Amino acid sequence: MRFAAVALLASIVVAFPTNLLKAENTVARREATEACTIGYCTENGGTTGGATGNTITVTDLDSLTDAAESDGAKVIIVSGAISGSAKIRVAADKTIYGESGSSLTGVGLYVNGVSNVIIRNMKIANVLAENGDAIGIQASTNVWVDHCDLSGDLSKGKDDLDGLLDISHAAEWITVSNTYLHDHWKASLVGHSDSNADEDTGTLHVTYANNYWFNINSRAPLIRFGTVHIINNFWDSLLGTGVNTRMGAQVFIQSSAFSSCPAKAVFFADSDETGFVVLDDVELGGSTNTAPEGTLSSSSFPYEIIEALGSAVIASTIPTTAGQKL
Repeated sequence: MRFAAVALLASIVVAFPTNLLKAENTVARREATEACTIGYCTENGGTTGGATGNTITVTDLDSLTDAAESDGAKVIIVSGAISGSAKIRVAADKTIYGESGSSLTGVGLYVNGVSNVIIRNMKIANVLAENGDAIGIQASTNVWVDHCDLSGDLSKGKDDLDGLLDISHAAEWITVSNTYLHDHWKASLVGHSDSNADEDTGTLHVTYANNYWFNINSRAPLIRFGTVHIINNFWDSLLGTGVNTRMGAQVFIQSSAFSSCPAKAVFFADSDETGFVVLDDVELGGSTNTAPEGTLSSSSFPYEIIEALGSAVIASTIPTTAGQKL
């Protein structure tokens, strides 16, 4: 009788982690098929990623690379910790979704010249400059980055790593939401060069919603040429500068807050032509806005209204929701 009880207990102990892992994978599979519901990536027919294709789970770099770079729609669930030194060229109609506790170290995701890509719940760290950005979006349309955790290493030189999340070369209909960008020299840019007006003018429509910027030196974000809506964002303990609007960019910052940041929260610098900004319910926390006033308002955006949480609650809310928390 005692032996039977011990055997039963042992079987429960063995089964419990297996069942838990299966439950986590089931949740991931369900959430990984969701379409973008917020911001600019709902435009131009919407962003569904790989929802119409098969769903696979990958646990190593080779399998992730093969799946992400393959043709056709596919949902790719990343499980466990994957490390290496690589730039993965994500093909069209893909969803890359990280299970809870998963991570990529030293591996960047490059979305170039494609459409309909979703990257959700991914934790990506320490991507060396030779492998590009943690997430790079170039000449692509309808891309949703959601609930990601992107970080670098401030102990390295600022040019040893590139950006955490860069959007360039006339990319269109992009949403970055619920993402934690932290501990890095150059966080995010929209528009890579002052000399790229012919390609970028009239494009680069980007929404940054519900994001948390912490311990960032600059480019939070840097914006050239684009039309950008920043709502419910929290900047905490920036090291250098915040939002830099340049080269005719129009930026609307709404329901957001800065805390323990240097003077230049919102500004223009380092280009021949300024950009513009409008602030609506933004707590600067003692920092300043010196950028010229722009033309955007809350009614300027074609998509469904995003709920403005209010600057008074941003500091207590956004750090609890942004990052790999699905």
